[in-house]
Amino acid sequence: MTTKIAVIGSNEFINNILAIAADLPDIEIDPYIYQEPAEAEALVTQLKPCDVVFFSGALPYYFSKKNRELLPIPSHCLATDEMAVASTFLSILYTKKIALGRISIDLIDSSVVTNVLAELESDLPEIQILAYRQMVEGHFDLSKIVAFHQALWDQGEIDLAITSVHAIYHRLNALGIPVKRIIDPKISLRRGLENARAMAELYKRKASQVAVGYISAKALFEHISVFTAKFHASAQQLDENLFVFYSTRGEIESLIDQNILTDFLDNWQDPCKIGFGYGKTLTDAEQNAMVALQFAEKDETGKCGYILTEEKQLLGPFPHDAKQHHLKHDDPKIVQVAKQTKLSPANLSKIIEFSKSRTSVHFTAADLSEYLHVTRRSTERIIKKLADHGYVKNVGEEMTYQQGRPRAIYELNLPVYY
Repeated sequence: MTTKIAVIGSNEFINNILAIAADLPDIEIDPYIYQEPAEAEALVTQLKPCDVVFFSGALPYYFSKKNRELLPIPSHCLATDEMAVASTFLSILYTKKIALGRISIDLIDSSVVTNVLAELESDLPEIQILAYRQMVEGHFDLSKIVAFHQALWDQGEIDLAITSVHAIYHRLNALGIPVKRIIDPKISLRRGLENARAMAELYKRKASQVAVGYISAKALFEHISVFTAKFHASAQQLDENLFVFYSTRGEIESLIDQNILTDFLDNWQDPCKIGFGYGKTLTDAEQNAMVALQFAEKDETGKCGYILTEEKQLLGPFPHDAKQHHLKHDDPKIVQVAKQTKLSPANLSKIIEFSKSRTSVHFTAADLSEYLHVTRRSTERIIKKLADHGYVKNVGEEMTYQQGRPRAIYELNLPVYY
């Protein structure tokens, strides 16, 4: 199965990544290019369905923190490590014949440089270093980094500036200041992509973990069944006030992110306590769910839920700590697509929520039909309208073990996470 990686970076970085990815099987790159790292925040809102997001460095990763943390998929960034700095120093010494004491360098963490120098075990002149971690966590201004290098150049203290930011490289180059970009070794780029793929695979495995939920409430079984059907779980009644349902970790996390749990508890009149449990086996998940229910029953609030993960991490109480993750029907992007496809904004929102709730970027008409609770024919008409305008693409066929034609496999081609 191919892992689709959305890469956010400069044009130079994207070109390097595409060259590396060409030799890696089962990896597909979806590039998002910025001119300056601060643009990464907006690019995150434009992501189309993918398995993981890979940022070119610490700056775009930090700048997009607010939007990135709302993503239902994992994200990873390429760190400027000792190998990158050592490769850059070696290149300067070998090709430019410039002493390390005559350079300036900017990067997020100065310890990376000091670690490399310590390994050289020689008395070297002090290198001019600007570490900008505190700037990132506060008000970041690229011009301050440019001014750092420019002042040293004007004072005759350096012969070369080294930068970790492509935008800084272009600005210094325009000023006529000799500048070199910190090298991203091919092995580091390859390892970064492989780590991103591993994160995506781990996320998918976790999402498919067994999940069990216990509900303690005075209720009719029919009312509980209506709730559990919203996230495709099967429910059973154990006694008068205790119910159990079976699902997956991915479905439970979607239940919380999409506020289905919040709506259920808000509309429930009487006390209601819920315990969710994840586990490698059904028995593990049941045990963890029962422990989570015990925490919920001790909670002073009348209606809440807790989660106990396979790693014994207790999360909650929900919905008080749940993320509010609504997709407005009047979002300009939704309105534009609605006008083009002649689909209602409400239906488009449901389709986007459908994509966000899945652990795979691929789906069939049957998958979407089940989620929307409409007929197969209606679903196929929706898919055709989206496909006619390039918002859905056919990526293959799913072979079935029953008689009949293979089912088409689709992938959405529009931003889905916002």
